[in-house]
Amino acid sequence: MSMTNTASAIYEGLGKGGKGHISTGSGALAAQPYGFQTRFEDAAGTNPEELIAAAHASCFTMALSFMLGDAGHEDGKVVTSAEVTLEKDGDSFKVAKSALSTKGTVPGLDKAKFEELANDAKANCPISKLLNCEITLSTDFEG
Repeated sequence: MSMTNTASAIYEGLGKGGKGHISTGSGALAAQPYGFQTRFEDAAGTNPEELIAAAHASCFTMALSFMLGDAGHEDGKVVTSAEVTLEKDGDSFKVAKSALSTKGTVPGLDKAKFEELANDAKANCPISKLLNCEITLSTDFEG
């Protein structure tokens, strides 16, 4: 099985003075503004690291949800946040870390099994496999 998704970016003007727009093929993002100000100065809009954080949190959460279902659980809730860190790397920048924090509420499951499945999801969700950076995970669980 293979799936392809698309997105596009336009950047007009150069450097700090430039401004761009990001759109996704699905239309979930349509001409969403981005640029130096949204990346480094907290201006309204998005930036690549925020989009990576959203992708990682959602991919991990879905992977964990499927693993919980495969383990025989039919009800529950998983809430995850991702904090992506951009660091200076010589003359440029790199995504250095994605810190996942997840909370699960799954009746009939114990904390040790939740943490085992969460770590499996961290290692094996497609976005984790894509990222070439440190990935950490903290968990919180309610049985």
